[in-house]
Amino acid sequence: MRLNPREHYALLVLTALLFAYGCVNRATATLAPGADVSKLKTFYVVHQPNDKWGVQQLISDKLVMKGYSSTPGPELPQAAYKVDSVVTYVDKWMWDITLYMIELTVTLREPINGQPLAIGNSYHTSLTRKSPEEMVDEVLGNIFNLSTNQATP
Repeated sequence: MRLNPREHYALLVLTALLFAYGCVNRATATLAPGADVSKLKTFYVVHQPNDKWGVQQLISDKLVMKGYSSTPGPELPQAAYKVDSVVTYVDKWMWDITLYMIELTVTLREPINGQPLAIGNSYHTSLTRKSPEEMVDEVLGNIFNLSTNQATP
């Protein structure tokens, strides 16, 4: 079967688009107006019931490595949190020959009312995939770097 030039071009464009989709990545962080993440020293990382891969512990461990106090555990009534910030997260996993984390969103929240202080996101498709540890490091690094950069004039 021979393709005419137009079909050949369309097939080439489609192939390029599919390849480009596999290379997509994104790493973002945003702060709530007036939020100063640099003042936060103690964290409570809430375990997500569907987390089977220990992401909660990875986040808590990374916070400790950065010099903060962090405790992982189940969700508590809001009045029970005795920390500067409650950390929640959503992890998404994908299968492409092996299982890998495609996206991680971490939210630092006010312990009293649950309002977001900062949100970080990391999204890496198959060809740019990172380990869960690298995704956690990227998200938390972006949140704390953004706070530092916004605090300086």
